[in-house]
Amino acid sequence: MDRDAYRPSPTAEVACETTDGRATLVFVRDLRHPPATVWAALTDPARLAEWAPFLADRDLGSPGAAVLTMVDGETRLDQPATVRRAEPPHLLEYTWGDDLLRWELTPTAGGTRLTLRHTTADPNVVPMVTAGWHICLDVAAHLLDGDPVGPIRGREALGFGWADLRDAYARRLHLD
Repeated sequence: MDRDAYRPSPTAEVACETTDGRATLVFVRDLRHPPATVWAALTDPARLAEWAPFLADRDLGSPGAAVLTMVDGETRLDQPATVRRAEPPHLLEYTWGDDLLRWELTPTAGGTRLTLRHTTADPNVVPMVTAGWHICLDVAAHLLDGDPVGPIRGREALGFGWADLRDAYARRLHLD
């Protein structure tokens, strides 16, 4: 896909759960690919580099320590991570700094239902996190479809509808 032609897809199925002062974004997205293909996009550092908001220093498909480097233009920020659970091709759970990400992949007739549970200490950032994941998962879907857009990370996302998505998700999640 011509990068300049990219426009965000419609808002996704989302919810926000709050427990013990921490907020968990629940983001659901259907993809037209089998769980094993989606799993590779979630764990292989080369694939992650094409769509995720970070670079991984190793394959995330097995438990253990890792470093996830957040990318924003020329700025890089290394953050510690620990893969806590890796059950290919259905469940991946890891920490990213103080956050916890849990990716659940369920086979469907048309491919995979991906459910991301992103837990953070600050409920106020959930609409921003949701907008970021929305764009990243759009990019991942294009990549899996063989029509890559290239990663859209950090401030660059502002030019691709991030603010409108943030506002739409804030309203949808009643966090505005």
